[in-house]
Amino acid sequence: MSKFVIVCGGTGGHLSPGIAVAQELLEKGHGCWLVISNKQVDARLIRNYEHLKFIQSPGSGFSLRPHLLLKFIINQFHLLIFSFRFLRSIRPDAIIAFGGFMTTGYAVSGFILGCPIALHEANRKPGKAIRILRGLADRLYLPDGVMVTGLPPHAIKHYGLPLRKEIQLLTKEAARQRLGIEVSGKLLVVVGGSQGAQILNDWVLDYSQRLAAEGVNIYCVTGLGKGVQSVSEFRHPDGRMIKAYFTPFTDCMGTVLSSADMVLSRAGAGSIAELEHCQAPSILVPFPYAADNHQLANARFLEQHGGCIVLEQTRIDKLRDEVLELIFNDWLLSKFRQNLARIERGVCSQKIAVDLEKLANRLHGPESPRRAKMQMPA
Repeated sequence: MSKFVIVCGGTGGHLSPGIAVAQELLEKGHGCWLVISNKQVDARLIRNYEHLKFIQSPGSGFSLRPHLLLKFIINQFHLLIFSFRFLRSIRPDAIIAFGGFMTTGYAVSGFILGCPIALHEANRKPGKAIRILRGLADRLYLPDGVMVTGLPPHAIKHYGLPLRKEIQLLTKEAARQRLGIEVSGKLLVVVGGSQGAQILNDWVLDYSQRLAAEGVNIYCVTGLGKGVQSVSEFRHPDGRMIKAYFTPFTDCMGTVLSSADMVLSRAGAGSIAELEHCQAPSILVPFPYAADNHQLANARFLEQHGGCIVLEQTRIDKLRDEVLELIFNDWLLSKFRQNLARIERGVCSQKIAVDLEKLANRLHGPESPRRAKMQMPA
């Protein structure tokens, strides 16, 4: 049995794939520790995974604002000390990090201790942590067609984003029954990533009555701290009741996406991977302030493969027309689903788990240059 540390806290887009890899490694009989942050989104998501080992680690996100930049630097120093002590105490056989503000401390500490390091980048524009730390990595997992310099070809694997086993494609009828929603007509699902998207939430509030008049129901995941659980009802001109459901958080995103005729979403890599897996046609509104505008790159790639429509946030006044044009076009919705089924990458978590086993086995080879470091006395 090998021991793995999975650095994945900070956002749902980092934590969810970390959980997915841990699920595979545990099934293979290995030990796993998942490093998470102190953020509310992490605490909420791990409630259903009491069988996994989670370690809360210090740290905070990067910012150029002077007081937040100082906080970031101080917390990175604390993180480096914390991660070094933690890794030295358990002596993992490999580390995998999914990006975010905790990656640097664990990658540097792991490298000092001689532990094999894997980095996972889900976006089509690699983030700062991946670009800076790639020289420390034994393995770099990237999306199809994305390349970085500074690593030999054998160190790069083009795998997709691992999805938790709970993310499953269901029929619309089964999904709506699980959610406990009763709708007559079309259903538009609105999600803004793990922390929600206020501009999408505001759009739903502004347009829910007008969409109801067209026979469109709504299921909106607003994000933690953004609204409360509620249902609004509107009477359609033909007498039907059209509903708008609001929930701050969901543990069953696969069910939510499967229930939709169409999805309105941000364009984080995790959201796109779930849309692909659940074959959910979508209009994507990329977050325009994402680092290196990576959400726009993610969305354009999916659009080029016939899986979505991209509408930039500056054109959100056109969103109602785009939604109505797509959601009632059953032929185009079906075409999108076919394209999504074609490009979906399958069970990436299994491929990554197998590859991590190979990295761990290398550490224990008789001539491994890192073996001596990992066997240093604590």
